[in-house]
Amino acid sequence: MRRLEGKVAIITGAARGIGYSIAEMLSEHGAISVIIDLDQGAVNSAIKQIDDQGNRAIGFTADVTNSQEIASIFKEIHNEFGKIDILINNAGITKDGLLMKMKESDWDAVININLKGTFICTQKVSRYMLKSRSGVIINIASVIGLIGNAGQANYAASKGGIIALTKSSAKEFASRNIRVNAIAPGFIKTEMTDKLPQEVIDNYLAAIPLSCMGTVRDVANLCIFLASEEAGYITGQTIQVDGGLIM
Repeated sequence: MRRLEGKVAIITGAARGIGYSIAEMLSEHGAISVIIDLDQGAVNSAIKQIDDQGNRAIGFTADVTNSQEIASIFKEIHNEFGKIDILINNAGITKDGLLMKMKESDWDAVININLKGTFICTQKVSRYMLKSRSGVIINIASVIGLIGNAGQANYAASKGGIIALTKSSAKEFASRNIRVNAIAPGFIKTEMTDKLPQEVIDNYLAAIPLSCMGTVRDVANLCIFLASEEAGYITGQTIQVDGGLIM
């Protein structure tokens, strides 16, 4: 069943990992996936993979912290398709380190890309969604934004901020039929987790009731539901995809 036939969906940080899986599944369900990422080569590769599956995607190279750049791209997308139905704020980075030793530049980089980038993209897409009185915004947060983590003060603060931003924007936009929700992934198997020492992986798995890592498709599946009409009465929520890690 193609739940999102004809929808126009923007996904930031979507050239690989969780973002790519979301873009791929949105396209499988009939949406036109608009991939935004910093890496032009990876954007081109992601578009080709989706096109090769018989689905549709287009892409832009952009920095989510550049307000003018994002505004220009969103205007171009709206001019081409006449609408923007879905925004997935997925772009994010980590620069881990103990708080007492953390560089201000590492704090700023994570807060700017993860939190400010989400704010900018939400703000710029809202002008189109408010006029059309419809839209779905999904913010990719993290369980770390709910529980914190030693060595990730900047990342935890950015993701906790995204959760708060989700609630505030959901309240502001609800009267115009725009729903805003957040997804908080737990320990998801990606290129990044593949580089972790086995001891670290084992410690995580021991704390997860389902005793396994999640997949990028697990996160994408929830995105499809939240973007669809079936989730029409859900807004302002943060839903965990974590195998029961946080209960």
